[in-house]
Amino acid sequence: MALDRQRDEPRRNTCDDIAVSTRIRLARNLADHPFPDRMSDEQAEEILEKVSGLFQPLDAGARFHTVRLTRENRLKARVLVENHLISPEFAGSDRPHGVILSEARGISVMVGEEDHIRIQTIGPGLCLEERMQEAQRVDEIIDGGLLYAFDGDFGYLTSCPTNLGTALRASVMLHLPALTESGAIREIVTAVGKMGLAVRGLYGEGSQVQGALYQVSNQTTLGLTESEIIDRVTAVVERIVEQERALRTRFKTQRPARFQDRVWRAWGLLSHARLLSGEDAMRLLSDLRWGVAEGELPPMPMTRLNDLLRDIQPGVLANAAGRALDAGARDAARAGAVRAALTAT
Repeated sequence: MALDRQRDEPRRNTCDDIAVSTRIRLARNLADHPFPDRMSDEQAEEILEKVSGLFQPLDAGARFHTVRLTRENRLKARVLVENHLISPEFAGSDRPHGVILSEARGISVMVGEEDHIRIQTIGPGLCLEERMQEAQRVDEIIDGGLLYAFDGDFGYLTSCPTNLGTALRASVMLHLPALTESGAIREIVTAVGKMGLAVRGLYGEGSQVQGALYQVSNQTTLGLTESEIIDRVTAVVERIVEQERALRTRFKTQRPARFQDRVWRAWGLLSHARLLSGEDAMRLLSDLRWGVAEGELPPMPMTRLNDLLRDIQPGVLANAAGRALDAGARDAARAGAVRAALTAT
């Protein structure tokens, strides 16, 4: 099985109005340690120390630092989940575990997840090749100091057989309000599944769809090279983007008053609300993002709208306040964060 390590110059994509973010994840295990489900706490601690030590001497510009996740810093873990830097399952683990972070570069290395190591890189828009190259650089740092569990026939050996081979999960988060509104998203999910890809919710497998946000990712990792996986996911995402754009045009053309009312209503409510539940905020921000992308609402950077999707989450709000928030205080803080962002436009 060929595992390619080099790519040509990344292709540039211009669909940031629909593609919110891109994530690459590589699963790795060490050859000289039991797999995580058979590991002792002492062995888990040893692996965390070894992996963390590889990043300590790196250049200051990367700003890598290790966060040990314990019961005492569950809020920190929740914030990292809401920033899509770690998985919900990893956040709730009781065994010794931690994450090596470079927030400035969108890099996280989870140590003690389902596999010994999960390398993850995330970036805005559709940028699979760039994120893949970043993940490979991190992978080479670890591979240079530790021995991976690798088989000539099955590739990287992982705890779950579905990750064998490249152990690569490439995913793109898409904002698909028109496909959702029309109901065509159900056909997309079925068609994508037949091509070996999956469509999931905001936080990946097992999570719910919120604000018409969907993650599209590969399911097949064995028998394909990294390049083939990236190309397949890119092609499917670009096709979904085309269908979303076509439906947006039809929606605006055939029902212009309804479209205008919907997005301006979202703008008005978000600009003046004093209380916002998480569900209402995600729904209204979805409509706001749609209106901005179509040029109906005042211009606003997509990056700011993407940041808002993160800044209204419960853990981020509590962390910003420096204290636990009950439901009422959280809804008030959420409304204030949204108003501040829109006022800065």
